[in-house]
Parts: sequence; structure tokens; C-alpha cells
Amino acid sequence: MSPKWSVHVFVILIVVLLCTSVNSQLQVGFYRNSCSSAELIVKDEVRKSVLKDKGVAAGLVRMHFHDCFVRGCDASVLIDSTSSNTAEKDSPVNNPSLRGFEVIDNAKAALESVCKGIVSCADIVAFAARDSVEISGGLGYDVPSGRRDGRISLASEALTNLPPPTFTVNQLTQSFANKGFTQEEMVTLSGAHTIGRSHCTSFSNRLYNFSGTMSQDPSLNPMYAAQLKQQCPQDGTNPNLVVPMNPGSPSIADTGYYIDILRNRGLFTSDQTLLSDPATASQVNQNAKTPKLWKTNFAAAMVKMGQIGVLTASAGEIRANCRVVN
Repeated sequence: MSPKWSVHVFVILIVVLLCTSVNSQLQVGFYRNSCSSAELIVKDEVRKSVLKDKGVAAGLVRMHFHDCFVRGCDASVLIDSTSSNTAEKDSPVNNPSLRGFEVIDNAKAALESVCKGIVSCADIVAFAARDSVEISGGLGYDVPSGRRDGRISLASEALTNLPPPTFTVNQLTQSFANKGFTQEEMVTLSGAHTIGRSHCTSFSNRLYNFSGTMSQDPSLNPMYAAQLKQQCPQDGTNPNLVVPMNPGSPSIADTGYYIDILRNRGLFTSDQTLLSDPATASQVNQNAKTPKLWKTNFAAAMVKMGQIGVLTASAGEIRANCRVVN
């Protein structure tokens, strides 16, 4: 192990320890005595699903983000809508783009068969996101656990808490600051877009309807824009069309996302806008050049994200079915 890499590992260990101390009710190895195979069972389900469809990994990372930014990491994103309530998963920001629910269902069923009523759905989501990062080539990290599940899920709260792909750098900075993140952590977590895909509807305004005077976003690489127009026709007759977020390596957690931004190939406005501010542009450059540093920082930021607004002790519940409150 090189001295430089040793420093990176040391840094992430320190950050993890600091994050763990922030919420001492969460702890690494929480299920060590009550369900010792919990994390292995989740990892097995994630691995099986990613073998069938590599894109599921990105879906599970995004699911954790969309869960934590709305009501905290309480698995509220998993709850199904009812006749009297439209839940988060059916908000326009989540449906139809959010995926991986069946992976959580399978993991929960497997856990219930060996450790009935022990492992929360919120912890399963956090474990699955970590496993997805690691399987995709990112750094594995310890997940402090002991979260409990929430009982409320409102589509309206997803709309007001999740940053849309049209946000500017200032709007992104504020959105993440509202959840306790620095601007640097925002840029680091934006790197999750290195894997996965996007529906054409999330960025088609940059191709065809950018402003009153320009149909195409001038900050978008012209050759890339032409390629996207072939994949996403203007007629919009098929709302299910998708393209990879990072075409060069869509299933590998690398720094290709930042390299794309430097080439004006950021897919969303919220990606390309990172070049519009000197501080965030400097970080994009740094991440593009130092993949190991980004992976280290990303792992630490994921640990921190997993502790937003958690329910512990007697708060919330342990759902028997992740889609339905007890």
C-alpha cells in the first residue's frame, strides 16, 4: 500500500468514526448479536440483482439518497401509496425513474426468514447502497446501523426536498446545506451520477427548449448534443427512453463523470453547472485527476448521508413488509 493511499484510508476511517459519534445510537455492527448474517444476506441479494442488471446498483444508491433527503433515512421511500395517500415513490421525481424496490423486498423476505422482526427496512436500504457502490468499483465502507422505519410517506415532500436536474450550483449548494452538507460534499455526492441512467425527459429542455432565444443549451458539447438528439427525439412519444449518465463507463464507479463535465458533457444542468463556480470547478478538476481521493471522500459522504434524521431506540418501527406500515 502506497503512503498516499494509506493517508486516504486513514482519512476515511477518521471520518467514519466522527460520523458514528455524531449519532451514537447508530453503530457499526448493530446486528452482530441479534442477526449476525444481516449484512451478508443483503449483499447477496444485491449481488444477484446486479448480475442480472448492472443498472440496479445505481438505482439502489439513488434510492438511499431519495430516502434520506425526505424525512431522513427512514425507508419512507419504500411505502406504497394507498387510496387516501400518494406516497413518495409515486411522486413525479421518483416514478417511473426510481428502481430497485424488488431487491429490498427480496432482502427483507430473506431476513425475516432467519431474523424475524429484527432488521429495519431503512438499514437494508443503507446496506444495499453501500454494497452497490462496492460492487460497482467504489470503496466499501462500514455502515453504522440501528435505524428504525418511519410511518409517513408523502409525495409532496419528495418534490420539495429533492433537488431537480435543472438546479444551478447555488441552488444545489443550498439544497445540500439544508441537509447539513458542505458545498464540497455536494460535489462529491454528485459523483454518484458516474453510474446509472436518466430518462430523456430529465434533460430534453437542454436539447430543444433551453430558453426563449436558444433551443439548445450552449454549455452542452455540440457533438454530444447531436448524439443525445438521436437517442431522445423531440417528439417525446416514448417517455420511457433512457440514456447512460456517463456513457464511457456507465456501470463503473469512477471519475468519468467529472471528466465528462470538463468536456461539457454533463448530462443535467445540475451536472454541468458545477463548472460555473470557481470553487466547485476546482473540485471537479481535482476529482477528475485523483480517482482514489474521490472514492474515499464519496464513501465518507455516504456514511454521513446515511445519518440524516434517523429514527432510533423506540421511535418508528421495524416494518414486517417494507411497503406497508405495521
